[in-house]
Amino acid sequence: MASRYDRAITVFSPDGHLFQVEYAQEAVKKGSTAVGIRGTNIVVLGVEKKSVAKLQDERTVRKICALDDHVCMAFAKYTQSNGRRPFGISALIVGFDDDGIPRLYQTDPSGTYHAWKANAIGRSAKTVREFLEKNYTEDAIADDNEAIKLAIRALLEVVQSGGKNIELAIIRRNQPLKMFSAKEIELQVTKIEKEKEEAERKKSKKSI
Repeated sequence: MASRYDRAITVFSPDGHLFQVEYAQEAVKKGSTAVGIRGTNIVVLGVEKKSVAKLQDERTVRKICALDDHVCMAFAKYTQSNGRRPFGISALIVGFDDDGIPRLYQTDPSGTYHAWKANAIGRSAKTVREFLEKNYTEDAIADDNEAIKLAIRALLEVVQSGGKNIELAIIRRNQPLKMFSAKEIELQVTKIEKEKEEAERKKSKKSI
């Protein structure tokens, strides 16, 4: 009897669970980390990028994609083989309303979606979300560049090898999706590291 509830995607167990949906939600936690930041005039998507093979064209390995002229998406997944179960995928979908207000939504395998100011999905989502809860403020996202840096700083909490393993994109109202080059990301990472070093120096001077 237990296996009946374990395999079916439309039959609830006696205690109210859909096990296949829960398995898919757990699968999402094994995917690459993705973060979304809703700024005042911009929405930022950042993704942990896995290292590619030496001869592989890294342009073919994308975790951020444009859905149309004003909506784009980042996703964390572990499988897309459905069979008898839901897709093991969660998505951060961003764009703008007709009145120009930026939006960030998260979907999950159960079919539900919620609006967020900032959020993370994937294997290190908890760590990144805790960072965002501490550092996301109206001042931190008022300036476009600060919103971009906040997304990168959040990913640097969990991504190894610095900017080399980060994929970043922004979308503005009435403008197409802009993907950041590796050089642009490294430049932002360098700025963040310098600001961090400067803050540490000021902190050490105060303690003397």
